[in-house]
Amino acid sequence: MDWDRIAIAGAVVLVAVVLARIVDRRMARRTLDPVVATRYRVLRRTVTTVIVSVGFLSALLTIPAVRAVAGGVLASTAILGIVLGLAAQKTLSNFVAGILIAVAQPFRLGDLITVDDQSGRVEEIGLTYTFIRLVDGARLVVPNDTLASDTIRNSTIRSVDTVAEIKVEVPLAQDVAAAVDALREEIAQYDGARVVLSGLEGNATITVRVPSPHGNAEELEHELRLRAHKRLLEEGVLG
Repeated sequence: MDWDRIAIAGAVVLVAVVLARIVDRRMARRTLDPVVATRYRVLRRTVTTVIVSVGFLSALLTIPAVRAVAGGVLASTAILGIVLGLAAQKTLSNFVAGILIAVAQPFRLGDLITVDDQSGRVEEIGLTYTFIRLVDGARLVVPNDTLASDTIRNSTIRSVDTVAEIKVEVPLAQDVAAAVDALREEIAQYDGARVVLSGLEGNATITVRVPSPHGNAEELEHELRLRAHKRLLEEGVLG
C-alpha cells in the first residue's frame, strides 16, 4: 500500500475542508436583507459543498488504483444509470427544491409561515432541510421537497417587515371582552396593531399582532408579553 499517496490524499481533503470553512465564514459576515439573505444562505451551502466535493475527488485521483476504477466507471454507460438513480432519490430532490426555494422565494428568512397547522419563523434554509422556529422555541425540520410541493401559509410575504405575535390565555369565567379592550388600549401606540379573540377552547385565546418594521420581532414579542401580563393583572383578569 502506497502510504505516501494516501497521506497526500488525506492532506488534499483536509485542505478542502479548511478552505470550505474559511469561505463559509467570510461569506457569513455579510449582513443582508431577508430577500437577498435567503438566496445567499443557499449559495453559501452550495459553494462549501462544491469545494469539499472537488477536494475529495482530487484526493482520489492521487491514488492510481482508485483513479483507474473511477475512470472505468466514468467511461462506462453505467454512469448514466447512477445519475438517473441519484436523481430519483429524496436527497437530491430536496437539494433541487432548496435551489428553487432560494430563487422563487415562496418564503424568506424571518418570514412567519404555517406548515401542517404549525406556525413559526423561518430560521434556516439548508441544502436539503428548512428549520422553522415554533412559538414554544422548538424547531420544526421540514424537507425542502415538502415545502416546494405542498401548500404553505406565509403571513409576511408581502413585505420584508416581520410581525410580532403573542397569544394570551384568559379563563372563560372572566370578562373576555374587557380583556380584549384593555389589550387594545395597551398597544394602541403601535401602528397597525391588532387584538383579536382567536379561540374559545378551554380558555379564551387572545392573539396580539404588531408589525415589526426593523425585523426585531422576537424582542417586540418579549415586550408585548410583559405589557399584556402587567395590564391583565391590573384589570384583575389574571387572578
